[in-house]
Amino acid sequence: MDLTYTPEEEEFRARLRQWLGEVLPKLPPAPAPSDWPGRRAYDLGWQRMLHDAGYADVHWDASPTTRLIYLEETELAGAPYVGANFVGLLHAGPTIAAEGTPGQRARWLPPILRGEEVWCQGFSEPGAGSDLAALRTRAWRDGDAYVVTGSKMWTSHAEVADWCELLVRTDSSAPKHRGITWLALRMDAPGVTVRPLRTLAGSNEFAEVFLDEVRVPVAHRVGAENDGWRVTMVTLSFERGTAFVGEVVACRRVLRELAAASRRNGRWDDPVLRRRLGRLNAEFRALWRLTQWSVSEASASGVPGVGGSVFKLRYSHARQELYDAAADVLGPDALDLDRPWVLDRLSSLSYTIAAGTSQIQRNIVAERILGLPKGR
Repeated sequence: MDLTYTPEEEEFRARLRQWLGEVLPKLPPAPAPSDWPGRRAYDLGWQRMLHDAGYADVHWDASPTTRLIYLEETELAGAPYVGANFVGLLHAGPTIAAEGTPGQRARWLPPILRGEEVWCQGFSEPGAGSDLAALRTRAWRDGDAYVVTGSKMWTSHAEVADWCELLVRTDSSAPKHRGITWLALRMDAPGVTVRPLRTLAGSNEFAEVFLDEVRVPVAHRVGAENDGWRVTMVTLSFERGTAFVGEVVACRRVLRELAAASRRNGRWDDPVLRRRLGRLNAEFRALWRLTQWSVSEASASGVPGVGGSVFKLRYSHARQELYDAAADVLGPDALDLDRPWVLDRLSSLSYTIAAGTSQIQRNIVAERILGLPKGR
C-alpha cells in the first residue's frame, strides 16, 4: 500500500488549486438551502464549469488517487459541494461506469458530467427498515418494458431529478437477495408521484416517491435481471467509501474552528473539552489515512472495497461526536439555529442511519471482513 503522491499527482494538485483560486471569487452567492430549483441550477452550473475546465471526469476516468486529491482540494478551497449532483456523480454514475453497457455509458454519463441531468436514489422503502433486500416494490416484464408498482422513502433530490437509480423486485419466489433488479427510471414517466419530506433541520432534500404501474424500458436495466443486489453492492461501495472524502476534510476544518472559538470564549480552559478535541483530531487523522487506504485498494480493484463499511461506521459516529463537541463550545448558543454548527449538529444525527445503519455496517464488517458466522 503506497500512501505517497507521485510528481504527476502533485502537479495535478497545483494546477487544480490555481484554477480554484481564479474562479471561486467570481461565483455568485449560493441560493438558500430550501430553494431546490435554485440549488439545482446553481449546482449544474458549477458542474458545467468543472466540465469545461477539464475536471468533470475525475469521478470516473481519473485514478482513485487523483479523485482523492480533487475532493480534498475543492473542500479546502471552499468550492461548491456536488449538491443536487450527489447521486449522479458519486453513486449512479460510477455504478453505470462499472456495470453499464457501452450504450448506457454513452447515454447517461456525459449529461451527468456536463451538468445537464440530475439523478436521485430510489433504494429505501417505508416497510423495509434497514434491511434493503426486504424491498417490496414490484416489477414485472411486459414485452420490452418492466411495469413497476410500489413506493420509495428518503429519495434524495427526487423533486428536482431527471432520473432515478431504482431497485425493484422482479422475482418474488427467489431468495430476497437474488430477486432484485437495478433500473434507471425517468422521473417524468407517467405514474410517478413525488411528495417532498421535511427533515429535523428544516431542509427538504428527501422525498417519498410513489410508482403506479410505471413503464421502464428493459434497455434501462443495468446488469442482468435479478442480479441487482450485486450491482447495488457496487453502488454502496462508492456511497460508503470515497463519497465521504470531502466531508472528512470539512470535519477537520470545523475541528480547527472549534478550537479557535473555544480559545476566544474561554471554553479552552476546560481540560475535558481540550482532551475531547484532541481525541477527535486523532480520530479524523486516522479516518483520513483509512480513506487513503481505501483509495489505494480501489486503484487495484476499480471500486472501493468492503473497508468502506469500516470507514462509514466510524465516520458516522465521529461526525456526531464532533458536533456534540461544538455544542459544548457554543454553550447556550447551541440552541440558536442561526449559529454556525447548530444545523450541522441536527443533520449529523442521520449519519448513523443513512447509507446503511451502523448496525448493518457492523454486520458487514463482522461477516465480510472478519469472517464471523452469520447470526440465526
